[in-house]
Amino acid sequence: MSTIELAGRKSLMLISGRAYPELADEIARYLGVTVTSTTAFEFANGETFIKPDESVRGSDAFVIQSFTAPINHWIMETLILVDALKRASAKRITVVAPFYPYARQDKKHRGREPISARLMADLFRTAGADRLMAIDLHTAQIQGFFDGPVDHLFAMPLLSDYVKERYRGQEFTVVSPDTGRVRMAEQWSDRFGGSPIAFVHKTRDPRVPNQVVANRVVGEVAGRTCLLVDDMIATGSTIVKASEVLFEAGAAEVIVTATHGELTPPATDRLKNSRITEVVVTNTLPIRPDQDFDKLTVLSIAPMIGRAIKEVFEDGSVTSLFDGRS
Repeated sequence: MSTIELAGRKSLMLISGRAYPELADEIARYLGVTVTSTTAFEFANGETFIKPDESVRGSDAFVIQSFTAPINHWIMETLILVDALKRASAKRITVVAPFYPYARQDKKHRGREPISARLMADLFRTAGADRLMAIDLHTAQIQGFFDGPVDHLFAMPLLSDYVKERYRGQEFTVVSPDTGRVRMAEQWSDRFGGSPIAFVHKTRDPRVPNQVVANRVVGEVAGRTCLLVDDMIATGSTIVKASEVLFEAGAAEVIVTATHGELTPPATDRLKNSRITEVVVTNTLPIRPDQDFDKLTVLSIAPMIGRAIKEVFEDGSVTSLFDGRS
């Protein structure tokens, strides 16, 4: 069965790009449907072709694509797929982007810089997307870039429940890796009954990507289990340097959680050779065998996305899934 019929009026269809079909299959199993098959290939000059193999006329179509490397290729594939659905008369098209592309480029740091996160929203909208769904956007302001409804989902309940169960009884200090994530640390603290909060003061040269200098920790961490929370891990530089500052300040243990595990080289080597006890991420992005290591735990985000898709399809409340956050 590739559709869900609702009162004989509406049909839900899941269509997956080729970047991470395993996640789409897992979401489909949760919903009790199958992923609509597509025909996709590259022409000799590198152009992409993709189209659904079934009629999508009048359907509520959800396009699932997790933007992993090579990210620009998968962006283009998604735009072409959305255009195909629009021209095939899908009634509503929702782009489900567990990891939103170009999210770090959400504002201008200096003159003549692009705001690429806004460009992505414009491209999705122009291609024909009516709605956007994403998990833990790098900044909440990205929601305003898309001219239509945005369902901003949060992985914190999933991650925090795992940590509370795994490290039950320990005294936590929730640590933000920089001042920009303090608000997120406060939300984590609330879920841990008001645990103390700390943050690592760091400096970054905007002209040099993926390089930071962690200077000192602000907050009480001595003798405590430090829960270092972030939205994504790219090269691992920020997280590892922050953990070193925490250990220097007397932390007993450091646990890392992040929603998106990009794990671009040399992240895996940095993390597995660090003093960090465990790194917990979700599967918004695929974890390849060469990225995996003993300290890494990957939690499935598929049930959360599946519930959100069901609420959107049935005109329910997505906000109710996330403790009233919006």
